[in-house]
Amino acid sequence: MKLLALETATEGCSVALWLDGEVVERFEVAPRRHAELALPWAEALLAEAGVGRRQLDAIAVGRGPGAFTGVRLAIAMAQGIALALDRPLLPVSTLAALAMRGPAGQVLAAIDARMGEVYVAAFQRTGVDVAPLDSERVQPPAEVRLPGDAVDGAWHGVGTGFAAGEGALGSALSGHLATVAANELPHAADVARLASRAFERGGVVPAERVEPAYLRNNVALTLAEQQARRSG
Repeated sequence: MKLLALETATEGCSVALWLDGEVVERFEVAPRRHAELALPWAEALLAEAGVGRRQLDAIAVGRGPGAFTGVRLAIAMAQGIALALDRPLLPVSTLAALAMRGPAGQVLAAIDARMGEVYVAAFQRTGVDVAPLDSERVQPPAEVRLPGDAVDGAWHGVGTGFAAGEGALGSALSGHLATVAANELPHAADVARLASRAFERGGVVPAERVEPAYLRNNVALTLAEQQARRSG
């Protein structure tokens, strides 16, 4: 199985190629350069691997949540490639891909959503996969709760959501966290790994049916709303 994966939902830009169990990736923290880098990287990875576009079985994409522009860009690029090649898409949660950066066990993945909020979800991480333990959501760090009967010291925090607001999320959950990796970003290599398993389960989706996961309905708060939220 051959998959091309794209992930641009955060300041990290990455493209990966999954080739029958092996994965190669290009990744760079490159704010505002995703549109410039992603497609040339994809072409370069295919050329280096000696794989033609039409040898791809599917296209995988990090479908958010994350930065609105980055999420839209990844979906648009992936849909364009999939439609041009008549291949299905495999949408993967950006938070699930981020959870793959954590150790095995219970992982809380969190991305800085700006405006005093984080995108967050909990997962059970195994060596090769993650399973969701609750729903993806966007909320202030102080309101984040772990699912079920959280055991002290049994969770691992991963993602920039733990650096947001001077570490408010980590402070709120400090008694439950064994480790925190606040600098981790989602990678296309993990999108590819999760997509390969979804492909095996028949989780492909027609390209035109893939929707971005924004979570936040209000794209931009007014200055008054931002001030009110900070005051609150």
